[in-house]
Amino acid sequence: GGVGKSTVAVNFALALQAAGARVGLLDADIYGPSQPRMLGSSARPSSPDGKIMNPVVAHGLQAMSIGFLVDDTQPTIWRGPMVTSALMQLLTETRWQDLDYLIIDMPPGTGDIALTLSQRIPLSGAVVVTTPQDIALLDARKGLEMFKKVNVSVLGVVENMSVFCCPNCGHQTAVFGTGGGDRLAQDTGVEVLGRLPLDARIRELADSGNPTVAAEPDTDAAKLYGEIALRAVARLAHGAVEAFPSIEMSDD
Repeated sequence: GGVGKSTVAVNFALALQAAGARVGLLDADIYGPSQPRMLGSSARPSSPDGKIMNPVVAHGLQAMSIGFLVDDTQPTIWRGPMVTSALMQLLTETRWQDLDYLIIDMPPGTGDIALTLSQRIPLSGAVVVTTPQDIALLDARKGLEMFKKVNVSVLGVVENMSVFCCPNCGHQTAVFGTGGGDRLAQDTGVEVLGRLPLDARIRELADSGNPTVAAEPDTDAAKLYGEIALRAVARLAHGAVEAFPSIEMSDD
């Protein structure tokens, strides 16, 4: 938690879209959805038949989140089975349109939602986001090992908030330490997909509903997101998984 998974997820999705793919974004954090704010949308999903929902389209992405359906000031006080049911509804009752990739923004930890997705949905792969500090690495390692145990390929590690560059003097400071992503990758046999800076501008743009890749595509930060996204899908295309899974939905 708190390592920037949602910011990485939305910019990752936008980077794939910028490369020409049709991309969807599912916010799987039922308790603390953040994608509506990051996408700058408070729209309610429409439904052609009262059963299936159309995704909300923001910045060209097809998106679905519990945050589009409930008041963002009200807490979601649900037990595990209700959360699992809500997640499956968001996934299977959304009319996704001809997607090449569906990016799922996971909640923290290895609880009900992570297990449900891992065991009931044919996931192509997982990207683990961490900061360099040891406390974050503990949780990241647990998530990585969970995916391995349920036979989900780990495409790589993203080290977020890797270094802070002072906007005034240009001096770089490793606020959260150094080498954490490398250590995690070496210890678990995966690769580092890339490193992202601790940058107030990335945070400002995400909070304003205009993520970096959409708002400032020519910046160094946007290019880093693009490189990370392309490395991850290259892993898919070159043997990280045996075949691309498909999700089929019916009215039965």
